[in-house]
Amino acid sequence: MKTNDQLLAINLVTQTTSTRVKKTHILVTTLMLIISMVLAPLNVLATTDPTAVKWHPGHYYTIMSWGKNNSPYLSQVYSEIQETPALRGIQIRYLWAELEKSKGVYDFSSIDKRLAELTARNKRLVIQVQTKSFDPNWKLVPDYLKGAAYENGQFPFSDYGSTTIRGYNIKLWNPQVRDRLIALFKVLGERYNSHPNFEGVGMIESAMGQPLEPISSSQADEFYVNMIQVNQKMRLFFPNTMTIQEVNYPRPVLNSLVTQLRDMGATLSGPDTFQEENSLSFKATQYDPNQGIYNYYSEYSGMMAMAPSVMPKNYLNTKNNGTGYEPTISEILVFARDTLRANYIFWTRVPDYYEKVLEVLNWTEQRSDPAGGLNPVCPTAYSSCTD
Repeated sequence: MKTNDQLLAINLVTQTTSTRVKKTHILVTTLMLIISMVLAPLNVLATTDPTAVKWHPGHYYTIMSWGKNNSPYLSQVYSEIQETPALRGIQIRYLWAELEKSKGVYDFSSIDKRLAELTARNKRLVIQVQTKSFDPNWKLVPDYLKGAAYENGQFPFSDYGSTTIRGYNIKLWNPQVRDRLIALFKVLGERYNSHPNFEGVGMIESAMGQPLEPISSSQADEFYVNMIQVNQKMRLFFPNTMTIQEVNYPRPVLNSLVTQLRDMGATLSGPDTFQEENSLSFKATQYDPNQGIYNYYSEYSGMMAMAPSVMPKNYLNTKNNGTGYEPTISEILVFARDTLRANYIFWTRVPDYYEKVLEVLNWTEQRSDPAGGLNPVCPTAYSSCTD
């Protein structure tokens, strides 16, 4: 039989142990809270599926390039997207030279700022790396790419039938140019893939333009071979993020190009939404098997993500040459939604038209649906999608 002193000692030990357990529990809980507070600002993507892709279909603004670092302009943009639930974020375009200042020296400060501002508003960011310019005065590529090893890095192009320089495109057939572009996407992926508000990254249109300097058929072939290789690396560097390729021309390469994009899980986009453009809607015949790009949207719908763009010219006319008519915003939306089976639509915020876009996006059909009335189904190319 235990004495009173023994019982008292046992009781004290039990109380002490219980107190220690409680203190340990409190300490662990506090540490977990501190860790969660530290990790929260990092915006690390949390998912049980390491290959799940961020998926927030709907409408996105493509802002004017001059406005991406303009505070008054951005304040207005942010106000508009806050008041328009169907607008889930913005797309910003960056020339290659804006992101890589010299070889291997990158400046992502603009992306960081815009991403932080959008995250604070629970909105999302898509960026496009522009490797083609539409103004010869734009600085397209970093200066080092103008060296001999890169064949000057870029070539001037014109509109078909013209000898006036319209802009520049990169010499993507050169393997060293290709590898430097891949290096850019690699560091972008390391920095942004896991951020839940970084929705997508992509490349500009597939159309090469009419080179003003003669190029060989093998160079033209390698241009598109390397375009696919860059997209494959993007998928590798951004396993949890949409990777987007704008595709429009040339028609003879579209079947191979789009099929490979589908198989790797890339997103199909386009620089224009023209309801009546015959070359974009052309259906294959026995005499011409090279169908226009719009046919692939319906053919591969549900397999890969679809994200057409509405550019300034699309507000003005249903045909590129101006022989159609000026469509309503509603007509553009219906075409992109029903014919192009859009999961995402990128609306260029053109001064004369953005208020009309906002009006349509605030109609009940768009406002009451998180996807803004667009197709919300996760593509089969993804193992899964995460909200």
